[in-house]
Amino acid sequence: MNTEIKEVKSSRAGDSYFKIKHSSGLNIFVYPKQGYRSSYAIIGTKYGSVNTCFSSDGGEKITVPDGIAHYLEHKLFESEEGDAFARYAETGASANAYTSFEKTCYLFSCSDKFEESFEILLDFVQDPYFTPETVAKEQGIIGQEIKMYDDTPDWRVMFNMLGGMYRNHPVKKDIAGTVETIAEITAEKLYDCYNTFYNLNNMVLCVSGNVTVEQVLKTCDRMLKPCEEHTIDNYFDEEPYEIVTPYVEQSFPVSMPLFNLGFKEKAERLDEKQLAYTDILMSALASPTSALYRDLLDNNLINNTFAYELFEGPGYCSVIFGGESRAPKQAAEMIKRYISKIKAEGIADEDFIIAKKAVYGDAVSSLNSVSNISNTLADYYFNGNEYFTYIEEVAAARKENIERRLSKMLDVNNCTLSVVKNEDEGGAI
Repeated sequence: MNTEIKEVKSSRAGDSYFKIKHSSGLNIFVYPKQGYRSSYAIIGTKYGSVNTCFSSDGGEKITVPDGIAHYLEHKLFESEEGDAFARYAETGASANAYTSFEKTCYLFSCSDKFEESFEILLDFVQDPYFTPETVAKEQGIIGQEIKMYDDTPDWRVMFNMLGGMYRNHPVKKDIAGTVETIAEITAEKLYDCYNTFYNLNNMVLCVSGNVTVEQVLKTCDRMLKPCEEHTIDNYFDEEPYEIVTPYVEQSFPVSMPLFNLGFKEKAERLDEKQLAYTDILMSALASPTSALYRDLLDNNLINNTFAYELFEGPGYCSVIFGGESRAPKQAAEMIKRYISKIKAEGIADEDFIIAKKAVYGDAVSSLNSVSNISNTLADYYFNGNEYFTYIEEVAAARKENIERRLSKMLDVNNCTLSVVKNEDEGGAI
């Protein structure tokens, strides 16, 4: 297969990037930014914590322990020659990695020696080194990380909410797994996961900033090992639309109670139009300029930690509101009443205009950050979407589009409130 290069332009954003299907099978996005000194690269695979039951090319189903995607991320930095972080230290690059519910990504940023750092990235992600000894060594390290997250109120309030919403889907399980599940991980199981999901055809590379297409391709041509494309099937137990329970509470030593209010939505792939409408809707409902936000603030029910997000991926979708609150139950009731009111009366013209401008401004201004560019291109690629198209959909959105979207979302009878509070606080909150 020959390498194919296509330039993608946006007259509205006044920018362009290059979309490349490399001869190795890897999809590559290069977004040069003239006048920028820094560069940022991220390579990711469509493989996250929820992918625990899968098959390749119609073969037998493989079930692996919870937390193995995150475990693999940790182990991939190691090789017989040493640790990738030590190699990055020599180039001066800042490197990191993360595992989410639906993907695993490896990244670095730098202001010089881009090609040397880029070579390190492409080298270690293609060179797994797992032995029984090195796998066993990591169990204690990740076990400590799991315990740390168990002691983090923000983490617990979210996963308690997910457990209250999802009956069967693995999104309710901790990304890192448990001390018990990671004890089941072996070198053989890590290789099974690596060989299935770390195929270049299942991955994406996004590079932005002080780079050129020629620079990126020169290193890719030398470093990438051609991969035969495989069909990957992921299996999930059927998940009902209805939540499991409307309320979950945990006692924790916190200075102020925390809450997450999650509305369970129908799980479906959202295209650019649906994403644009949802983002405008959420901004109109709950951004700092909204009537809801002002009412919550005036009643001393939230502070500046209040936030919202669309949380979606393969087989799951929800909208989450949350933050600190002296009275989480009152805050949740006010949010639900406001949603019901807007569904009945419609969105005010002024609220729609402000929200649309805010979402459009955020979308375009994000193109000034090389990390935002690369991360967004990767996210949109994995979801089958394109960012410039999303910007066009935001610009073209009308109020009736947003209200129609609202009519299909935010069922006030299908939501879970998760609260973390001090044990000595009363039940009235």
